[in-house]
Amino acid sequence: MTKTLQLLLIAAAYCASMQAATIEQVAAGVKLIEPFGVAFDGKGALFICEYKGEKITRLDPTGTASLFAGTGSASYGGDGGPANQAALRDPHGLLIGPGEVMYIADTLNHRIRKVDLKTGAISTIAGTGVAGFSGDGGPATKATFNGVFGIALGPGGKLYVADLSNRRVRMITLKTGSISTIAGNGTDAVPADGAVAAESPLQDPRAVAADSQGNVYILERRGNALRVVDKKGTIRTLIKPGSITPDMNGPKHLCVDQRDNVIIADAENHLVRKYSPRDGSTVVIAGTGQKGDRVEPGDPLKTQLNRPHGVFVHPSGDLYITDSYNHRILKMRNW
Repeated sequence: MTKTLQLLLIAAAYCASMQAATIEQVAAGVKLIEPFGVAFDGKGALFICEYKGEKITRLDPTGTASLFAGTGSASYGGDGGPANQAALRDPHGLLIGPGEVMYIADTLNHRIRKVDLKTGAISTIAGTGVAGFSGDGGPATKATFNGVFGIALGPGGKLYVADLSNRRVRMITLKTGSISTIAGNGTDAVPADGAVAAESPLQDPRAVAADSQGNVYILERRGNALRVVDKKGTIRTLIKPGSITPDMNGPKHLCVDQRDNVIIADAENHLVRKYSPRDGSTVVIAGTGQKGDRVEPGDPLKTQLNRPHGVFVHPSGDLYITDSYNHRILKMRNW
C-alpha cells in the first residue's frame, strides 16, 4: 500500500467518523405487531420477532415480507415440521448463529426453539414446556424454565438464557446440549459486588448479552440495573438506581457492539443508551425521553420512541431499534 493511499484511507475514515448520526424507519410498508427483536441472516434478510403478532416475519433484501415462523395465534406445536406452520407463544427475541441457525425465545412456552434456515424445520433445544426450575447439569431439553425472555450467544458456542421468573441466567453449551446456571440463586435481592454470581440473588433478569472477552451482561427490568458476570464467575453492578440521570426505567433489552460497548433499550424512559466499560460512562444515543412517534432523520436525539424493547448492532455497525409500541423498526447510522 502506498503512502498516498494510506493517507486517503485515513482521511476517509476521519470524515466518516465526523458524519452526523442519522435515523430512519425500515420496512415502513410492513404491518408489524409489537416487534421485540431483529436478526439478519448471511444473505441480508431481516427477521423480525413480533411479540403479540405471535410470529416471526422475514423481510428479504428487496423489501418483500413473508411469514417465517409462527401462525399468528398463541399456542405451541409444529416441532419437526416447517417453522411457518409451528405455533409460538409471546416470543420475546431471536438470534442467528453460526451455520445459519435461528434461536427463538419462545417465552410463554418456556422453551428455546431452533430453526434451520436452510430447511425451515423447527425443533425445541431447551425446555419441556412446563413452567418451573430444574435440569441443571443435564440435557437442556429436559430442563424447565419459567419465562424465557432473553437469549444471547457468547464465545465458544455458549447460549445464555435470561430465565426471568426463576431469577437466574442459565447457560447452554450447544455442542453437548448441557445446561447450568451462571448467575442467580432464585431469591429476589440485589447481589453483592464481588460475590459468586451463581450463588447470588437477582431481581428480575430480563435480558442477557456476552462480549468478545467472555463477560456476560445482565439487564434487570425491575431492578433498573446493569450487572456483569466476569470470566471468574463473580458479579458486579455497573448501573444502579441513583448512578445515572435519569435512572433507567424498566429496561428491556441489550446488546454489545463491535467495541464491546453495551447498548440498552431503556423502554419506559423511551430511550436507547450506551454504556462504555472502558470508562463507566452512560450516554443517551436515541430518543427524547418523551413517548411519541416523530422521526427526525438528522438527529436520533430528537426522534421520539415508544417503549423500545430491542436493540441489535449489524456487522456494518448500523444499530437497529425495535420501537415496539410504535410497531416499527428504526435504523441508526454513524452513531
